[in-house]
Amino acid sequence: MIAIVNYGVGNLFSLESSFRKIGYDVKVTSDSNEILSASRIILPGVGAFGDAAEKLFASGLDVPLKNAAFGEKVPVLGICVGMQLLFDRSFEFGEHVGLGIIPGSVRAISEVLPKDSGLKIPQIGWNALIMNQANDPLFKNIPDKSHVYFVHSYAAFCERKYVSSEIEYGALLTASVRRENIFGVQFHPEKSGEVGLHILRNFCEMGVV
Repeated sequence: MIAIVNYGVGNLFSLESSFRKIGYDVKVTSDSNEILSASRIILPGVGAFGDAAEKLFASGLDVPLKNAAFGEKVPVLGICVGMQLLFDRSFEFGEHVGLGIIPGSVRAISEVLPKDSGLKIPQIGWNALIMNQANDPLFKNIPDKSHVYFVHSYAAFCERKYVSSEIEYGALLTASVRRENIFGVQFHPEKSGEVGLHILRNFCEMGVV
């Protein structure tokens, strides 16, 4: 069973519909036991990091997520703010603690943009992926420079060994990350057309990592 973690944050209907479109049954759940027994786990998220983190920890669903990451080694995919929650902390409207699954922090895109870039924040729209890890199963058969859809003002900053793809937006920004069985994408695969559906299918079909 593929579990979509429901902790009160995220566009769950759109994400659920995308999985059903590619032929996979998923369950939107806030039940720890169902998450613990899942073969794949999706951690969605939209909005501000602090609000999402507060709701996640209040729900107690951080516990099965950490168990999947560090114990059972179940594949986990964080999407948008769900990816950001995988990190140690965020500096969006103050400092907030994350799950600490991937070392690093979430900071404003504006911190790394040239002052005269003229680029709008948040970044809203399509951008091309620059692949960093040739053997990442999440991007199997996804060509370099494939376009996916972003909506974000903050980005993850971490050691390069965890960065599986980047984008160019006035500076190189993290587009996706991987640490063993834990994956994260800053973009929205459910809004990224056939490329996004292919990425979700890869997540469902990958072997034990």
